[in-house]
Amino acid sequence: MLVLGIETSCDETAAALVTDEREIRANVVLSQLDEHAPYGGIVPEIAARSHIEHLDGLIARAMRDAGAEFGDLDGVAVTAGPGLIGAVMVGLMTGKAVAGVHDLPFAAVNHLEGHALSARLSDADLQFPYLLLLVSGGHCQLLIVEGVARYRRLGTTIDDAAGEAFDKAAKLLELGYPGGPAIERAAEDGDGTRFKLPRPLKGRAGCDFSFSGLKTALLHKVRDLERGLDDGLRADLAASFQQAVADVVIDRCQNAIHTFQEAHPEGQFLVAGGGVVANSLLRARLKTLAEKNSLSLALPPLALCTDNAAMIAWAGIER
Repeated sequence: MLVLGIETSCDETAAALVTDEREIRANVVLSQLDEHAPYGGIVPEIAARSHIEHLDGLIARAMRDAGAEFGDLDGVAVTAGPGLIGAVMVGLMTGKAVAGVHDLPFAAVNHLEGHALSARLSDADLQFPYLLLLVSGGHCQLLIVEGVARYRRLGTTIDDAAGEAFDKAAKLLELGYPGGPAIERAAEDGDGTRFKLPRPLKGRAGCDFSFSGLKTALLHKVRDLERGLDDGLRADLAASFQQAVADVVIDRCQNAIHTFQEAHPEGQFLVAGGGVVANSLLRARLKTLAEKNSLSLALPPLALCTDNAAMIAWAGIER
């Protein structure tokens, strides 16, 4: 089976061809970072227009990279939400057109399901059920994945997602966009213990997340600086903020592991997906947490953590 995947939920335009034997024949992603950087965040209208301008060319490039023609396809899978509605519609209508013209099966894929199943694309040994941490720019959730289309949500953010918190923190510290990589780079030279920041919900029951208060606390720290920001202060603030986010995520994951192991004592895997999983500190902390609880940590390759079309194609194949 060879499936064309299309992803346009936010600010990456992506097309991929994937087989049911887990072979990624092509995986093309066009970033819009330069277009949104002057605004310090994603502008929905700019994102949608960029998808319109580039998607057909990216699909053609993916087909060439895979050495395939439309007649070789067995199906089309497209992100159908959640996301920026204008951006989602570009990919959805394009995918429907390809499927309709070539009389192919069409799968409308939930973007979060793409992340939820992406680890199975890179790891054939990853079996259901598993515990999933989904942490990205727009979402922060803990779920038990019992099978395709069988998800039990244990917790979600009650305000902001971790990725959004990183973006806002980076903007506050004048580190640029996107915020996650900018915070991580600055934190490499910083002292994560210098500034005392809150850990929202840490130590409480349940698996929900909260990052709004942490952002506000960082804002107050910056405002209280008498001489303003310099590179050293930025590094220490970035490191302190990154450490606080990691502490919250690990605490919430520990609660979720208890629930998961009670419900599925046969479960062997903790899986993490979403763009924030690219953070090296968080990956290291998750590895330690998994080992502590006798679980194997499954992390998709970095290229499959951020938004991409290969995970959408694979979710379509799973469906």
